[in-house]
Amino acid sequence: MNQEFLTPKQQELIQKVRELSKTYILPNAAKWDRDQIYPWEIVQALQAEKLMGVWIPEKYGGLGLGVFELCLLVEELSRHCGGVGVAYAVNALGSFPILLGGTEEQKQEWLPPIARGEKLISFGLSEKISGSDAGSMITKAIKEGDEYVLYGEKKWNTNGGAATIYTIYATTDPNRGHRGVSAFLLEKGHPNFEIGYMEDKMGIRTVSVHELYLNGARVPADRLLGGKEGTGFANAMMTLDRARPGVAAQALGLAQGALDLTIEYLTKHSGEFPKSYTYEDGQFFPDEWESAPKSSEQAIQFRLAELATKIEAARHLVYTAAKLIDAGAKNISQISAMCKLFATDTAMEVTSECMSLWGIEGCLRDHPIEKYYRDAKITQIYEGTNQIQRLVIARNLLRSFSA
Repeated sequence: MNQEFLTPKQQELIQKVRELSKTYILPNAAKWDRDQIYPWEIVQALQAEKLMGVWIPEKYGGLGLGVFELCLLVEELSRHCGGVGVAYAVNALGSFPILLGGTEEQKQEWLPPIARGEKLISFGLSEKISGSDAGSMITKAIKEGDEYVLYGEKKWNTNGGAATIYTIYATTDPNRGHRGVSAFLLEKGHPNFEIGYMEDKMGIRTVSVHELYLNGARVPADRLLGGKEGTGFANAMMTLDRARPGVAAQALGLAQGALDLTIEYLTKHSGEFPKSYTYEDGQFFPDEWESAPKSSEQAIQFRLAELATKIEAARHLVYTAAKLIDAGAKNISQISAMCKLFATDTAMEVTSECMSLWGIEGCLRDHPIEKYYRDAKITQIYEGTNQIQRLVIARNLLRSFSA
Protein backbone atom coordinates (compact mmCIF):
# COMPACT_ATOMS: atom_id res chain seq x y z
CA MET A 1 0.00 0.00 0.00
CA ASN A 2 1.32 3.43 -0.94
CA GLN A 3 1.06 5.54 2.21
CA GLU A 4 2.17 8.85 0.72
CA PHE A 5 -1.36 10.26 0.69
CA LEU A 6 -1.91 9.42 4.38
CA THR A 7 -1.33 11.97 7.11
CA PRO A 8 1.64 11.53 9.47
CA LYS A 9 -0.83 10.56 12.21
CA GLN A 10 -2.40 7.85 10.06
CA GLN A 11 1.00 6.49 9.06
CA GLU A 12 2.00 6.44 12.72
CA LEU A 13 -1.11 4.47 13.63
CA ILE A 14 -0.44 1.87 10.92
CA GLN A 15 3.19 1.50 11.94
CA LYS A 16 2.27 1.08 15.58
CA VAL A 17 -0.29 -1.63 14.79
CA ARG A 18 2.18 -3.33 12.44
CA GLU A 19 4.76 -3.56 15.21
CA LEU A 20 2.19 -4.87 17.69
CA SER A 21 1.01 -7.43 15.13
CA LYS A 22 4.52 -8.76 14.60
CA THR A 23 5.07 -8.98 18.34
CA TYR A 24 1.78 -10.51 19.42
CA ILE A 25 -0.08 -11.97 16.41
CA LEU A 26 2.57 -13.69 14.30
CA PRO A 27 3.88 -15.95 17.10
CA ASN A 28 0.38 -16.85 18.30
CA ALA A 29 -2.06 -16.78 15.36
CA ALA A 30 -1.83 -20.51 14.57
CA LYS A 31 -2.37 -21.49 18.21
CA TRP A 32 -5.23 -19.05 18.67
CA ASP A 33 -6.87 -20.41 15.53
CA ARG A 34 -6.35 -24.08 16.37
CA ASP A 35 -7.63 -23.87 19.95
CA GLN A 36 -10.16 -21.02 19.52
CA ILE A 37 -8.33 -18.82 22.03
CA TYR A 38 -9.42 -15.19 22.26
CA PRO A 39 -6.46 -12.88 21.39
CA TRP A 40 -6.29 -11.06 24.71
CA GLU A 41 -2.58 -10.30 24.30
CA ILE A 42 -3.02 -8.09 21.23
CA VAL A 43 -6.25 -6.57 22.58
CA GLN A 44 -4.49 -5.56 25.78
CA ALA A 45 -1.56 -4.18 23.78
CA LEU A 46 -3.94 -2.07 21.70
CA GLN A 47 -5.60 -0.92 24.89
CA ALA A 48 -2.25 0.12 26.35
CA GLU A 49 -1.55 2.17 23.20
CA LYS A 50 -4.99 3.83 23.49
CA LEU A 51 -6.10 2.42 20.12
CA MET A 52 -9.34 0.68 21.13
CA GLY A 53 -11.58 3.64 20.32
CA VAL A 54 -10.08 5.48 17.36
CA TRP A 55 -13.58 6.09 15.88
CA ILE A 56 -15.10 7.41 19.12
CA PRO A 57 -15.18 11.22 19.61
CA GLU A 58 -12.71 12.74 22.04
CA LYS A 59 -15.51 14.00 24.28
CA TYR A 60 -16.33 10.35 25.02
CA GLY A 61 -12.72 9.27 25.56
CA GLY A 62 -11.78 8.19 22.02
CA LEU A 63 -9.19 9.52 19.58
CA GLY A 64 -11.84 11.43 17.64
CA LEU A 65 -10.83 10.01 14.27
CA GLY A 66 -13.17 8.13 11.98
CA VAL A 67 -14.23 5.11 9.98
CA PHE A 68 -11.26 5.64 7.65
CA GLU A 69 -8.75 5.21 10.47
CA LEU A 70 -10.77 2.26 11.76
CA CYS A 71 -10.42 0.63 8.33
CA LEU A 72 -6.68 1.31 8.23
CA LEU A 73 -6.17 -0.49 11.53
CA VAL A 74 -8.52 -3.38 10.71
CA GLU A 75 -6.72 -3.88 7.38
CA GLU A 76 -3.31 -3.99 9.09
CA LEU A 77 -4.45 -6.39 11.81
CA SER A 78 -6.12 -8.64 9.24
CA ARG A 79 -2.96 -8.89 7.16
CA HIS A 80 -1.64 -10.95 10.05
CA CYS A 81 -4.88 -12.59 11.25
CA GLY A 82 -8.43 -12.05 10.01
CA GLY A 83 -9.86 -13.20 13.33
CA VAL A 84 -7.99 -10.49 15.20
CA GLY A 85 -9.16 -7.96 12.62
CA VAL A 86 -12.83 -8.72 13.27
CA ALA A 87 -12.28 -8.96 17.04
CA TYR A 88 -11.21 -5.32 16.83
CA ALA A 89 -13.78 -4.15 14.27
CA VAL A 90 -16.77 -5.63 16.09
CA ASN A 91 -16.29 -3.06 18.87
CA ALA A 92 -17.14 -0.42 16.29
CA LEU A 93 -20.15 -2.44 15.13
CA GLY A 94 -21.41 -2.64 18.71
CA SER A 95 -20.77 1.01 19.59
CA PHE A 96 -22.05 2.64 16.38
CA PRO A 97 -25.67 2.16 17.56
CA ILE A 98 -24.89 4.25 20.65
CA LEU A 99 -23.10 6.92 18.63
CA LEU A 100 -25.93 7.07 16.09
CA GLY A 101 -28.98 6.72 18.30
CA GLY A 102 -28.09 7.00 21.97
CA THR A 103 -29.13 9.84 24.23
CA GLU A 104 -26.37 12.13 25.46
CA GLU A 105 -26.62 10.48 28.88
CA GLN A 106 -26.20 7.02 27.30
CA LYS A 107 -23.19 8.17 25.30
CA GLN A 108 -21.56 9.64 28.39
CA GLU A 109 -22.16 6.44 30.37
CA TRP A 110 -21.40 3.69 27.84
CA LEU A 111 -18.82 5.00 25.37
CA PRO A 112 -15.83 6.02 27.59
CA PRO A 113 -15.08 2.48 28.90
CA ILE A 114 -15.34 1.15 25.33
CA ALA A 115 -13.01 3.89 24.06
CA ARG A 116 -10.48 3.02 26.76
CA GLY A 117 -10.72 -0.67 25.94
CA GLU A 118 -11.83 -1.47 29.48
CA LYS A 119 -15.04 -3.00 28.14
CA LEU A 120 -15.69 -4.76 24.85
CA ILE A 121 -19.06 -4.55 23.14
CA SER A 122 -21.02 -6.88 20.87
CA PHE A 123 -23.91 -6.47 18.44
CA GLY A 124 -27.04 -8.62 18.92
CA LEU A 125 -29.25 -8.42 15.84
CA SER A 126 -29.39 -11.81 14.04
CA GLU A 127 -31.57 -14.72 15.07
CA LYS A 128 -31.87 -18.33 13.90
CA ILE A 129 -34.77 -17.54 11.58
CA SER A 130 -34.00 -13.89 10.87
CA GLY A 131 -30.56 -13.44 9.42
CA SER A 132 -30.74 -11.28 6.31
CA ASP A 133 -34.37 -10.40 7.12
CA ALA A 134 -33.74 -8.62 10.40
CA GLY A 135 -37.25 -7.20 10.45
CA SER A 136 -38.70 -10.67 11.10
CA MET A 137 -37.03 -11.09 14.49
CA ILE A 138 -39.06 -12.70 17.25
CA THR A 139 -37.07 -11.59 20.31
CA LYS A 140 -39.48 -9.38 22.20
CA ALA A 141 -39.34 -6.70 24.89
CA ILE A 142 -42.44 -6.18 27.03
CA LYS A 143 -42.89 -2.94 28.95
CA GLU A 144 -43.72 -3.46 32.62
CA GLY A 145 -43.74 -0.27 34.65
CA ASP A 146 -40.32 1.37 34.39
CA GLU A 147 -38.70 -1.79 33.02
CA TYR A 148 -38.63 -3.88 29.86
CA VAL A 149 -38.65 -7.68 30.07
CA LEU A 150 -36.75 -9.39 27.21
CA TYR A 151 -37.44 -12.88 25.88
CA GLY A 152 -35.73 -14.63 22.97
CA GLU A 153 -32.43 -15.79 21.51
CA LYS A 154 -29.75 -14.12 19.43
CA LYS A 155 -27.53 -15.99 16.99
CA TRP A 156 -24.08 -15.39 15.45
CA ASN A 157 -23.02 -12.96 18.16
CA THR A 158 -19.41 -12.14 17.27
CA ASN A 159 -17.26 -11.30 20.31
CA GLY A 160 -20.06 -12.70 22.45
CA GLY A 161 -17.80 -14.46 24.93
CA ALA A 162 -15.34 -11.59 25.40
CA ALA A 163 -17.75 -8.65 25.45
CA THR A 164 -19.17 -7.13 28.60
CA ILE A 165 -21.69 -4.82 26.87
CA TYR A 166 -24.29 -5.93 24.32
CA THR A 167 -26.48 -3.93 21.96
CA ILE A 168 -29.62 -6.08 21.73
CA TYR A 169 -32.47 -5.59 19.25
CA ALA A 170 -35.98 -6.75 20.15
CA THR A 171 -39.49 -6.00 19.01
CA THR A 172 -41.58 -3.84 21.34
CA ASP A 173 -44.60 -3.87 19.01
CA PRO A 174 -44.91 -7.06 16.90
CA ASN A 175 -47.85 -5.60 14.97
CA ARG A 176 -45.64 -2.93 13.40
CA GLY A 177 -43.07 -5.24 11.81
CA HIS A 178 -39.64 -3.63 11.50
CA ARG A 179 -41.11 -0.34 12.75
CA GLY A 180 -41.73 -2.04 16.08
CA VAL A 181 -38.07 -2.96 16.67
CA SER A 182 -36.21 -1.25 19.51
CA ALA A 183 -32.62 -1.48 20.80
CA PHE A 184 -31.42 -2.05 24.35
CA LEU A 185 -28.10 -1.99 26.21
CA LEU A 186 -27.30 -4.97 28.43
CA GLU A 187 -24.25 -6.05 30.40
CA LYS A 188 -22.75 -9.47 31.00
CA GLY A 189 -23.99 -10.93 34.25
CA HIS A 190 -27.41 -9.30 33.95
CA PRO A 191 -30.03 -11.57 35.59
CA ASN A 192 -31.70 -13.95 33.10
CA PHE A 193 -29.26 -12.94 30.36
CA GLU A 194 -27.01 -15.86 29.42
CA ILE A 195 -24.04 -16.19 27.08
CA GLY A 196 -24.80 -19.53 25.44
CA TYR A 197 -23.38 -22.00 22.94
CA MET A 198 -20.06 -21.13 21.27
CA GLU A 199 -19.87 -22.00 17.57
CA ASP A 200 -17.06 -24.22 16.26
CA LYS A 201 -16.24 -22.25 13.12
CA MET A 202 -14.29 -22.85 9.93
CA GLY A 203 -12.50 -19.50 10.08
CA ILE A 204 -11.97 -16.45 12.34
CA ARG A 205 -11.65 -19.03 15.11
CA THR A 206 -9.77 -16.76 17.51
CA VAL A 207 -12.84 -14.58 18.03
CA SER A 208 -15.75 -16.33 19.72
CA VAL A 209 -19.25 -16.41 18.22
CA HIS A 210 -22.04 -17.25 20.69
CA GLU A 211 -25.76 -17.62 21.06
CA LEU A 212 -27.36 -15.22 23.55
CA TYR A 213 -30.34 -16.27 25.67
CA LEU A 214 -32.82 -13.77 27.10
CA ASN A 215 -35.03 -15.58 29.59
CA GLY A 216 -37.03 -12.72 31.04
CA ALA A 217 -34.15 -10.29 31.50
CA ARG A 218 -35.48 -7.14 33.19
CA VAL A 219 -33.92 -4.00 31.77
CA PRO A 220 -34.42 -0.50 33.23
CA ALA A 221 -36.16 1.89 30.87
CA ASP A 222 -33.03 4.04 30.65
CA ARG A 223 -31.37 1.12 28.78
CA LEU A 224 -33.76 1.67 25.84
CA LEU A 225 -31.44 3.12 23.19
CA GLY A 226 -32.39 6.69 22.39
CA GLY A 227 -35.19 6.58 24.97
CA LYS A 228 -37.75 5.90 22.26
CA GLU A 229 -39.41 2.70 21.04
CA GLY A 230 -39.53 1.75 17.36
CA THR A 231 -36.22 3.26 16.29
CA GLY A 232 -34.19 0.05 16.47
CA PHE A 233 -34.47 -1.18 12.89
CA ALA A 234 -33.41 2.14 11.37
CA ASN A 235 -30.60 2.31 13.91
CA ALA A 236 -29.40 -1.19 12.94
CA MET A 237 -29.45 -0.39 9.22
CA MET A 238 -27.51 2.86 9.70
CA THR A 239 -25.05 0.95 11.85
CA LEU A 240 -24.47 -1.70 9.18
CA ASP A 241 -23.93 0.98 6.53
CA ARG A 242 -21.11 2.39 8.65
CA ALA A 243 -19.70 -0.97 9.71
CA ARG A 244 -19.51 -2.69 6.30
CA PRO A 245 -16.33 -0.85 5.27
CA GLY A 246 -14.75 -2.45 8.34
CA VAL A 247 -15.63 -5.93 7.04
CA ALA A 248 -14.31 -4.87 3.64
CA ALA A 249 -11.08 -3.73 5.30
CA GLN A 250 -10.81 -7.11 7.01
CA ALA A 251 -11.13 -8.80 3.62
CA LEU A 252 -8.65 -6.35 2.12
CA GLY A 253 -6.07 -7.16 4.79
CA LEU A 254 -6.57 -10.89 4.30
CA ALA A 255 -6.09 -10.57 0.54
CA GLN A 256 -2.95 -8.45 0.93
CA GLY A 257 -1.49 -10.72 3.58
CA ALA A 258 -2.08 -13.83 1.46
CA LEU A 259 -0.53 -12.21 -1.61
CA ASP A 260 2.51 -10.97 0.34
CA LEU A 261 3.12 -14.43 1.75
CA THR A 262 2.77 -16.01 -1.68
CA ILE A 263 5.10 -13.56 -3.45
CA GLU A 264 7.73 -14.16 -0.78
CA TYR A 265 7.43 -17.91 -1.38
CA LEU A 266 7.57 -17.62 -5.18
CA THR A 267 10.66 -15.40 -5.16
CA LYS A 268 12.60 -17.53 -2.67
CA HIS A 269 11.81 -21.00 -4.08
CA SER A 270 13.03 -22.33 -7.38
CA GLY A 271 11.40 -24.49 -10.00
CA GLU A 272 12.63 -26.31 -13.08
CA PHE A 273 11.73 -24.62 -16.37
CA PRO A 274 12.50 -25.65 -19.99
CA LYS A 275 15.53 -23.83 -21.40
CA SER A 276 15.38 -25.21 -24.95
CA TYR A 277 13.11 -27.43 -27.02
CA THR A 278 13.37 -30.00 -29.76
CA TYR A 279 10.72 -29.97 -32.46
CA GLU A 280 9.71 -33.47 -33.50
CA ASP A 281 6.61 -34.90 -35.20
CA GLY A 282 4.78 -31.61 -34.94
CA GLN A 283 5.40 -31.20 -31.20
CA PHE A 284 7.86 -29.36 -28.97
CA PHE A 285 9.76 -31.39 -26.38
CA PRO A 286 11.95 -29.77 -23.67
CA ASP A 287 15.50 -31.09 -23.98
CA GLU A 288 17.25 -28.83 -21.49
CA TRP A 289 16.04 -27.52 -18.14
CA GLU A 290 17.19 -24.72 -15.88
CA SER A 291 16.49 -23.73 -12.31
CA ALA A 292 14.92 -20.31 -11.65
CA PRO A 293 12.67 -18.65 -9.05
CA LYS A 294 9.06 -19.66 -9.51
CA SER A 295 8.20 -15.98 -9.82
CA SER A 296 10.16 -15.80 -13.09
CA GLU A 297 7.48 -17.80 -14.93
CA GLN A 298 5.40 -15.43 -17.05
CA ALA A 299 2.14 -17.26 -16.39
CA ILE A 300 2.67 -16.83 -12.65
CA GLN A 301 3.57 -13.16 -13.09
CA PHE A 302 0.33 -12.56 -14.98
CA ARG A 303 -1.67 -14.15 -12.15
CA LEU A 304 0.11 -12.05 -9.53
CA ALA A 305 -0.47 -8.88 -11.55
CA GLU A 306 -4.21 -9.53 -11.78
CA LEU A 307 -4.54 -10.27 -8.08
CA ALA A 308 -2.55 -7.19 -7.05
CA THR A 309 -4.64 -4.98 -9.34
CA LYS A 310 -7.90 -6.24 -7.85
CA ILE A 311 -6.60 -5.71 -4.32
CA GLU A 312 -5.65 -2.13 -5.13
CA ALA A 313 -9.03 -1.49 -6.74
CA ALA A 314 -10.73 -2.87 -3.64
CA ARG A 315 -8.56 -0.70 -1.42
CA HIS A 316 -9.58 2.47 -3.20
CA LEU A 317 -13.25 1.53 -3.02
CA VAL A 318 -13.02 0.77 0.71
CA TYR A 319 -11.15 3.99 1.45
CA THR A 320 -13.60 6.05 -0.61
CA ALA A 321 -16.58 4.58 1.26
CA ALA A 322 -14.95 5.24 4.63
CA LYS A 323 -14.06 8.83 3.73
CA LEU A 324 -17.59 9.54 2.49
CA ILE A 325 -18.98 8.29 5.80
CA ASP A 326 -16.57 10.49 7.74
CA ALA A 327 -17.48 13.46 5.54
CA GLY A 328 -21.14 13.06 6.52
CA ALA A 329 -22.44 11.97 3.12
CA LYS A 330 -26.20 11.45 3.24
CA ASN A 331 -26.64 8.30 1.16
CA ILE A 332 -23.89 5.83 1.99
CA SER A 333 -25.81 2.57 1.57
CA GLN A 334 -24.77 2.02 -2.04
CA ILE A 335 -21.05 2.76 -1.71
CA SER A 336 -20.90 0.84 1.58
CA ALA A 337 -22.49 -2.20 -0.07
CA MET A 338 -20.20 -1.88 -3.10
CA CYS A 339 -17.01 -1.85 -1.06
CA LYS A 340 -18.15 -4.82 1.04
CA LEU A 341 -19.17 -6.81 -2.04
CA PHE A 342 -16.05 -6.14 -4.09
CA ALA A 343 -13.46 -6.42 -1.33
CA THR A 344 -14.82 -9.66 0.09
CA ASP A 345 -15.22 -11.31 -3.31
CA THR A 346 -11.67 -10.19 -4.07
CA ALA A 347 -10.42 -11.72 -0.82
CA MET A 348 -11.91 -15.08 -1.72
CA GLU A 349 -10.44 -14.99 -5.22
CA VAL A 350 -7.00 -13.93 -3.99
CA THR A 351 -6.75 -16.44 -1.15
CA SER A 352 -7.98 -19.25 -3.41
CA GLU A 353 -5.48 -18.38 -6.14
CA CYS A 354 -2.68 -18.08 -3.61
CA MET A 355 -3.47 -21.56 -2.31
CA SER A 356 -3.14 -22.83 -5.88
CA LEU A 357 0.20 -21.09 -6.33
CA TRP A 358 1.51 -22.83 -3.22
CA GLY A 359 0.41 -26.17 -4.65
CA ILE A 360 -0.54 -29.08 -2.43
CA GLU A 361 1.44 -27.54 0.43
CA GLY A 362 -1.06 -24.68 0.59
CA CYS A 363 -3.89 -27.11 1.35
CA LEU A 364 -2.30 -28.45 4.52
CA ARG A 365 -4.26 -27.75 7.70
CA ASP A 366 -1.37 -26.06 9.50
CA HIS A 367 -0.27 -23.88 6.58
CA PRO A 368 -0.69 -20.09 6.92
CA ILE A 369 -2.19 -19.67 3.44
CA GLU A 370 -4.91 -22.20 4.27
CA LYS A 371 -5.88 -20.06 7.26
CA TYR A 372 -6.17 -16.95 5.09
CA TYR A 373 -8.60 -18.86 2.86
CA ARG A 374 -10.74 -20.02 5.79
CA ASP A 375 -10.79 -16.58 7.40
CA ALA A 376 -11.81 -14.91 4.13
CA LYS A 377 -14.98 -16.90 3.45
CA ILE A 378 -17.06 -15.45 6.28
CA THR A 379 -16.48 -11.91 5.02
CA GLN A 380 -18.81 -12.66 2.10
CA ILE A 381 -21.54 -13.68 4.52
CA TYR A 382 -21.73 -11.67 7.73
CA GLU A 383 -22.99 -8.10 8.13
CA GLY A 384 -25.19 -8.75 5.12
CA THR A 385 -24.45 -11.49 2.60
CA ASN A 386 -23.06 -10.40 -0.74
CA GLN A 387 -26.39 -11.33 -2.30
CA ILE A 388 -27.97 -8.75 -0.01
CA GLN A 389 -25.29 -6.22 -1.02
CA ARG A 390 -26.23 -6.72 -4.66
CA LEU A 391 -29.87 -6.04 -3.79
CA VAL A 392 -28.90 -2.86 -1.91
CA ILE A 393 -26.79 -1.63 -4.81
CA ALA A 394 -29.45 -2.43 -7.43
CA ARG A 395 -32.27 -0.83 -5.48
CA ASN A 396 -30.28 2.35 -4.97
CA LEU A 397 -29.40 2.48 -8.65
CA LEU A 398 -33.01 1.99 -9.74
CA ARG A 399 -34.30 4.48 -7.18
CA SER A 400 -31.94 7.14 -8.51
CA PHE A 401 -33.34 6.73 -12.03
CA SER A 402 -36.98 6.77 -10.93
CA ALA A 403 -36.63 9.87 -8.77
